[in-house]
Amino acid sequence: MEIVLIRHGKTNGNAEKRYIGITDEPLSKAGISEIRKHNYPLVDVVVASSMKRCVQTAGIIYPNNEIITDDRFNECDFGDFEGKNYSELNGRADYQEWINSNGRMPFPNGENMEDFKKRCILGFEDHIMKFFDKNLIAFVVHGGTIMSVLEAYCRDGRGYFDFMCDNLNGFYCTWEEGRCTNIRSLL
Repeated sequence: MEIVLIRHGKTNGNAEKRYIGITDEPLSKAGISEIRKHNYPLVDVVVASSMKRCVQTAGIIYPNNEIITDDRFNECDFGDFEGKNYSELNGRADYQEWINSNGRMPFPNGENMEDFKKRCILGFEDHIMKFFDKNLIAFVVHGGTIMSVLEAYCRDGRGYFDFMCDNLNGFYCTWEEGRCTNIRSLL
């Protein structure tokens, strides 16, 4: 089975480099326009986070496919950092403490990263099992979701932050023997 992991198009918050997790922000006009500049592979199944930015992106890329949504792929709750950017958070003790932890500690009043990763992985596993007989599945999700899935199923030594990608980019890989292999950048 082949898998495409696509990060949603840009929102206004993304353009302003804000932590946009549980804020259900739609795509920006620029984000919609950028989607139409890329060609994505035709797929058998499209699974997306239930958040507007992912559902909109999936609908534009794959207008002829049913979009299956799953809340488990929703972005992390950034808690007190939600909606803010680096310049607004810089100098805050709680933000510096989080940075010093390499993003491993829970977001203040937000979601624990390990819990976030676990729910993304469980969602991925369920859809892989459900659609095991399909040739190509697209997951239109968030950057953190992609990073969580590939960290869990890539066995070549790469970690979470090695799978960061820009909006509308992502990864193409082969699912075989319970892991992602032949991982390459989508665009």
